[in-house]
Amino acid sequence: MLITNDSYINAESVCELLRKIASVTHGVAITLVLDNARYQRCKIVTALALKLNIELLFLPPYSPNLNLIERVWKFVKKEVLYSKHYYDFGSFKRSISACLNQTHTTYKKELDSLLTLRFQVFKKCNIVPI
Repeated sequence: MLITNDSYINAESVCELLRKIASVTHGVAITLVLDNARYQRCKIVTALALKLNIELLFLPPYSPNLNLIERVWKFVKKEVLYSKHYYDFGSFKRSISACLNQTHTTYKKELDSLLTLRFQVFKKCNIVPI
C-alpha cells in the first residue's frame, strides 16, 4: 500500500491514512508507531483510531534515534537529493518513488545496517533526581 501527499500533513491526512490502513487489514490488530506531531495526537485522530481499532503508539519526545523512518528519509535524501537537479516536481517524485521501491533489493544491504534495532541497554543503572 502506498499513500502519498504533495502538500501539508495535517489531522485530516492522518485520518485518511488510518482509514486506508483499516480498509486493507480486515480486522488484524494494528499498532501504528508515530512521533509526537500535534496533528497526530489531536482528538479527531485519536477518536478515529479508537473507532477503527488501531492502536496509536507514540514515541517519546525528542527521540529521533528511535524513529526508524528518520533514518530512511536521511538515506533517501542522500540517494535522491544530494548533488542532483530535477527539472520538474514530477521527475523529483518519480526519483523518490524509485528509491523507495528499491529498498528491499538494490538498497537492502545499506538499509539493513541503518535500520538496526540494536540499542545500548543499561542493566545496572541508578537514576538520581536533580
